[in-house]
Amino acid sequence: MLKLTYTESSFYLECLTLSLEEWVAQRVILALRVGQSLCIEPSTASFLLPIDLPGVEVLKAEVKRDDGEIIALSACDAEYMEVTLRGSWLLDSSKDAVGVFFTTMSDRAEFFLHKLWQESQACASVMSE
Repeated sequence: MLKLTYTESSFYLECLTLSLEEWVAQRVILALRVGQSLCIEPSTASFLLPIDLPGVEVLKAEVKRDDGEIIALSACDAEYMEVTLRGSWLLDSSKDAVGVFFTTMSDRAEFFLHKLWQESQACASVMSE
């Protein structure tokens, strides 16, 4: 399962070993125990990856083979491609812009996409220094 945590200024992508059902059940139980309301709705989430990352072509092939209904890749410009995922949003209330997006696809695609995102973050950190 992939989990994207969005905040007001950034986001973080995690690859979790829990099943989607286990993770949602844990979040619902936590919300019930602390008296927090939850809103879960189907949606999409997008982020950018540099086109020149090693492995981008492998990701494109993986998407075509197994996960074309869950993940879409599109060129933004000469430097970046947009990754769009279909899944669900979990929000504290339906009016919040801060929340967690989650989706599931083949284990291979999840692991590979997470690895590419980590590499893009490492490249961005080096460039900002």
